[in-house]
Amino acid sequence: MPDPALVSHVVATTSLTPGEAARVIDDVIAFHAQPVEDYVRSRHAHLKTYGAKNPEIFARIAEELAQRVVAAPALSERQLRRIVYG
Repeated sequence: MPDPALVSHVVATTSLTPGEAARVIDDVIAFHAQPVEDYVRSRHAHLKTYGAKNPEIFARIAEELAQRVVAAPALSERQLRRIVYG
């Protein structure tokens, strides 16, 4: 169960029930708890599916990582490539 104060806040500011608010909070926390390497690999695969090229993909992933709630370390394009390709 997430922090009761946070659940209460979400319930007070939305039309969610306490159970729904707790599930949403758990989902958001799980999303942001994803390891950087997993995020980079899955995001790379997703963008490749839509035809993006690696230089564009790696620049976009680097921007996205800088904006995540729990900031990832700054990764160079080479480091991003190594995560994807080993």
